[in-house]
Amino acid sequence: MSMKFDDNKLPYIDLGDGYIVRLEKDEIEGKTREKALVELRETEDLKQKSFTQLRQLLEEEKDLCVPLAEDEFLVKFLRPCKFYPESAFERMKKYYKFKIKYKKYAEDLVPRSVRHVFEKEIIYLSPLRTKNGCRILILEIKKWKLNECSLDDIFRTVEVCLEAAMAEPKTQVNGVVVILNMDGLSLSHLTQFSPSFAAMLLHWVQECIGIRLKEVHIVNNSYIFNMLFAIFKPFLTEKLRKRIHFLNKDFKTLCTYMGKECLRPPYGGTLVAPEVDGNVLADLFQFHSKEYEIANTYGYSTTGK
Repeated sequence: MSMKFDDNKLPYIDLGDGYIVRLEKDEIEGKTREKALVELRETEDLKQKSFTQLRQLLEEEKDLCVPLAEDEFLVKFLRPCKFYPESAFERMKKYYKFKIKYKKYAEDLVPRSVRHVFEKEIIYLSPLRTKNGCRILILEIKKWKLNECSLDDIFRTVEVCLEAAMAEPKTQVNGVVVILNMDGLSLSHLTQFSPSFAAMLLHWVQECIGIRLKEVHIVNNSYIFNMLFAIFKPFLTEKLRKRIHFLNKDFKTLCTYMGKECLRPPYGGTLVAPEVDGNVLADLFQFHSKEYEIANTYGYSTTGK
């Protein structure tokens, strides 16, 4: 398994048999474009009007530094908000105020700072999308060794992954699905979680992220997980509750939601591609480091309003 480069000198991971992992910067077309029209109201006319209105709102937010002239940047927030400029503006403010309030999760948020998490293969991307076109992010708790990385490290890695997903036009339209494999969750893991972390995490998920989080599938959950979930439950909104599915070992239902073709046999699917090598995945994200460094320059110059 190795990282290769396409004709545009962009990197991808070759898993063999035609399966690859890459950050997809291609513009939307075909079914994705149709979906954007139906679900997000995306037309060229509305898009241009929304750009204009969002820029006007941002110009009044004097302490917020973002690239106003870049349509590519603005559309990252407009698509998840169905091209309502006011909603995109509010989401953008919350996204950057989070970075002020929780500095330890936002400072130096570049791939090299979480390379060790990628290398341990705790978090990885599926080479295929769901039957609905969603990007798939998988977390496997059994690979989390407490002496190798912290809960904060894992959360920052998720942030790095979703920052990349936000830049993918296809993901902006179709959204993200997360699989949390709780096999191996122990009482030692449980001690890493606190009510304050749960409140922070769910505030981030429910109010701040600039992505369409379509589903969260929790598999191999046990009584220990039930103890963990009790920490998070008070902070859940009804909207998020409906998107979280507790499946334990019901992989047939998981395949119903996502499609067999995009899941490996341990998850009930038929995908035969090998798992992504953590070192190579770290290299892939590392190649895009400059984009993260630029992204880190955006935000509030003060504590915000």
